[in-house]
Amino acid sequence: MHTVADLLARKPRDVIWIGPLESVFDALTVMNEKDVGALCVQIEGYLVGILSERDYVRKVILDIHASKLTKVSEVMTTEVITVKPDDTVLHCIALTKKHHIRHLPVVDEGKTIGMVSLRDLFLDAIEEQVGEVDEDE
Repeated sequence: MHTVADLLARKPRDVIWIGPLESVFDALTVMNEKDVGALCVQIEGYLVGILSERDYVRKVILDIHASKLTKVSEVMTTEVITVKPDDTVLHCIALTKKHHIRHLPVVDEGKTIGMVSLRDLFLDAIEEQVGEVDEDE
């Protein structure tokens, strides 16, 4: 069974993040540029929250807030479920199912070192069961 560290070894090493005082509009711009569905919200490398597309839809659009005027800290999820590099893929899948989430920040010694998505987890689980999956097919 693979671990989170195995998944991170196959991904770019940059943690894509934003500060809590930035605007939601700026966060969405970063998500769009980096083609990701969630951002770690950090202060000096420490995780203080997560902002996902789901947070935006439920807390900004549905509440008719303005993206440029709303700060990330106003809509981010603060009770973040995190994993460690030595956690297994199966454990991560169980967490996403239990908490109804799609992204898990990876924290090591208090610092965010990456993020794994439900897609990362499922692709790894499928590859482990049936072998390498060619995404071009």
